[in-house]
Amino acid sequence: MLATSIHRATTGITDGLQSLPYHTDDVSTTPDSGGESMSMDDPAQADDPAQADDPAQADETAHHEPTLESDYEPETVESHWQDQWVDEEIYAYESDPKRDPNTVYAIDTPPPTVSGSLHMGHLYGSTLQDFAARFQRMADGEVLFPFGYDDNGIASERLTETELDIRHQDYERREFQELCREVCQEYEAEFTDKMQDLGTSIDWNNTYKTIEPRVQRISQLSFLDLYEKGREYRKKAPAIWCPECETAISQVEMEDDERGSHFNDIAFELTSDGTDREEFVISTTRPELIPACVSVFVHPDDEENQDLVGETATIPIFGHEVPIIADERVDMEKGSGVVMCCTFGDQNDIEWYQAHDLPLRVAIDESATMTDLAGDYEGMSTEEAREAIVEDLDEEGSLRDRWEITHAVGVHERCDTPVEYRVSKQWYVEILDHKEEYLEAGQEMDWYPEKMFTRYKHWIEGLEWDWLISRQRDSGIPFPVWYCEDCDHPIMAAKEDLPVDPLSDEPPVDACPECGHDEFDPEEDVFDTWATSSLTPLINAGWDWDAESEEFAMDKPELYQFDLRPQAHDIISFWLFHTVVKCYEHTGEVPFDAAMIHGHVLDENRKKMSKSKGNIVDPNNVLSEYPVDAVRFWAASVAVGDDFPYQDQDIVAGEKLLRKLWNASKLVDTLAPADPEEPDELEPIDRWLLAELDDAIAELTTQFEEYEFAKARDRLRTFFWNTFCDDYLEIAKGREDNPSTQYALRTAHRTFLELWAPFLPHVTEEIWQAVYSDDRNDLEAASIHTRSWPTPQGYEADLAAGETALEVIGALRRYKSENQLPLNADLESVAVYGPIEGFEDAIQDVMHVQELTVLESEPEVTTEIASIDLDYSTLGPKFGSKVGDIDAGIESGEYEIEEDDDGTATALHVADEELESDLFEIERERTYSGDGEMIETESAVVVLE
Repeated sequence: MLATSIHRATTGITDGLQSLPYHTDDVSTTPDSGGESMSMDDPAQADDPAQADDPAQADETAHHEPTLESDYEPETVESHWQDQWVDEEIYAYESDPKRDPNTVYAIDTPPPTVSGSLHMGHLYGSTLQDFAARFQRMADGEVLFPFGYDDNGIASERLTETELDIRHQDYERREFQELCREVCQEYEAEFTDKMQDLGTSIDWNNTYKTIEPRVQRISQLSFLDLYEKGREYRKKAPAIWCPECETAISQVEMEDDERGSHFNDIAFELTSDGTDREEFVISTTRPELIPACVSVFVHPDDEENQDLVGETATIPIFGHEVPIIADERVDMEKGSGVVMCCTFGDQNDIEWYQAHDLPLRVAIDESATMTDLAGDYEGMSTEEAREAIVEDLDEEGSLRDRWEITHAVGVHERCDTPVEYRVSKQWYVEILDHKEEYLEAGQEMDWYPEKMFTRYKHWIEGLEWDWLISRQRDSGIPFPVWYCEDCDHPIMAAKEDLPVDPLSDEPPVDACPECGHDEFDPEEDVFDTWATSSLTPLINAGWDWDAESEEFAMDKPELYQFDLRPQAHDIISFWLFHTVVKCYEHTGEVPFDAAMIHGHVLDENRKKMSKSKGNIVDPNNVLSEYPVDAVRFWAASVAVGDDFPYQDQDIVAGEKLLRKLWNASKLVDTLAPADPEEPDELEPIDRWLLAELDDAIAELTTQFEEYEFAKARDRLRTFFWNTFCDDYLEIAKGREDNPSTQYALRTAHRTFLELWAPFLPHVTEEIWQAVYSDDRNDLEAASIHTRSWPTPQGYEADLAAGETALEVIGALRRYKSENQLPLNADLESVAVYGPIEGFEDAIQDVMHVQELTVLESEPEVTTEIASIDLDYSTLGPKFGSKVGDIDAGIESGEYEIEEDDDGTATALHVADEELESDLFEIERERTYSGDGEMIETESAVVVLE
């Protein structure tokens, strides 16, 4: 257990929650809430909770006593339960290797990169994971929801350099590593506190750091296992290189960035005399690579330049000669159709270099500085050399043309530095030969949303490189390898010795098994961070080498395969793909059953948030302004997988919901005892409510299982707010002594709390403890979050008839309000056309109707055109001066309307013109000509006499 993770912070977000006021909007229903307002004499419609007058109240959370007697105070309630859940280890997972894996729900959570503060993406993604964890814990009981810190990588190294204003090159490796650990520990402690402040149900007994010794051992074991299986190799070859980070990187770490540049037409002289031409022109954006030119290529189908093949060209300025070769990889449509090959400018150069056994000319070093091969340009940066060479080409007459362009430049995704290609010795995992197997492995998984599999598929199909896993960094997990000083034979560490650091540890042999030499060079490189992060399922399952059985085994085999991999869509090619590779190669199995891929939180203009753009939304500010539960409500506002702009309207709606839930709970507490007995027979309206609840439970369960959190949230909110609060509670207020209603009220209320618990853990825990807890001294037994998820109880009712009856009751309630009648005023006679069978007594009782008649046929209603609205923005340009005549014709009623079979208007004939349906809209009104007043609802017609 991490000491820093169990101890709750006394500063940071928690203090902000305690000291800053929340919004206190009116709780009445608004357009973004839906439904109708509850009457103001209803406690469920009470004013907002007042803020605590006593400033010391925030410090009393240790003595907090849940009660519904006061108003809801999220700043106190939320911090109290966050402390309690962590201190009492409510979400701890106890491993049992004998447990059936199908009874454990294990989440392979993404370890956030220790490279800065919590951002809205962390908040959003972590909350989605928590929705799944809380639901599954209630539905199945056993959940592993771990947490990790990715403090092994370039990001943490660069963070340390930025924080301390240093460069890693100025320190000894071990000294710099220690500085990295110190900086990362501060950020990790902050991450822990903030994650706990979000109320996530993480098991803080199951945490890991990607640099800790246990994880180092697993990472080095992975390397040795793949090496023994022949899936790894070390090779001196061209590799993608970041000059800023001064390390090789893998294909997945490179991305395209549109940047401004120039195309330069440069003349090359022909040295040989096999053609009548004296020169040819090459177009290039990188003239600084000219000193590294080793050949010129022409497409074999390029008739215009075919005479150049087999000749020799002289490189301008530098004077060395290169051959001209035919190759089908030349793009004839680009520039002059003649290209130079430099070692190295791009992937084509590397392929040509290898295919034609060309010489190696290195003009750019590891820091993007020109080498001595560049002659007078030695020591310049590539940008400086580019401009200087162009000037000199122009001066000597070799520059034929130059113009500005914008094109895609390959950059390192960590630092946005344009990459180079350098020859160096690197370690690779062989993956190109298993692309089909990795694709099949991905097909075995369930993808939420399903469309995200396409991204995984496209990444695999586009792979051109094996996975380069070595990095020339100072911070990271070392390769457990030494090399014979004489023959370069690799010496692998013994499994029982791991973790090792070859820079300080001795090799496991005294002499080279190949040549007998007794001196060894340690490997100085470290693993790519993804080589370790890709092992998270194995890390959490306790994968290790069992020396006794001489095979790999897991301490927690019941966890593997993991049930869920949650992550953002931008790291499918990073984390998800590499996890599939590693785990498949080690175990022969897919590491997880399902992947839940979420989108990004954008700014209000749907742009990606960026510190440089100044459009970042700080989670600290959000959480100091709004309750955590309201922010969680916002996190369920969009379908998983979609990018969406940050807008606080959903958080405000969440605040209103918290107050609605609190005040409705207070009202229920006044209307029914906490644990009423079920009557022998439920009355129709009460049975209908519980049947509707059964229907909602079934639908919500499916939605949670399919990770459709937005649908589940909206379905639950509509049923709770509109049906239960706005309709049923109004009915119940006149039936508070009715045992049937009391039982339905309490059953529905308890169930609503359980259904809201994954979304709103703090307020539901507070209400549950105040009303239903049997033993507050045993939180694990008493917590709502350790209860079983509701299941349908088999109540049957005519759902459509009950819904129509509620519509009628709502319509009559509005009628009384609009006519300033008391809600208990008698209505002499009401007639209803619509399906209300079985609910007639409920309508009469609730709305005090003396005589209720159910009509067998719809009352005589006349449908008339109330208005015809024209689209003048289109009408004016099309009909010009005739618009006035059209208006006059409509005003006088001199027009005809064409309709299709279902009564939809298809054309309007007026003023000798025909207007198509997109030019007008018709508003119709229904008029009742009989005795009394007619009110229409969605499913009924109500007549009051």
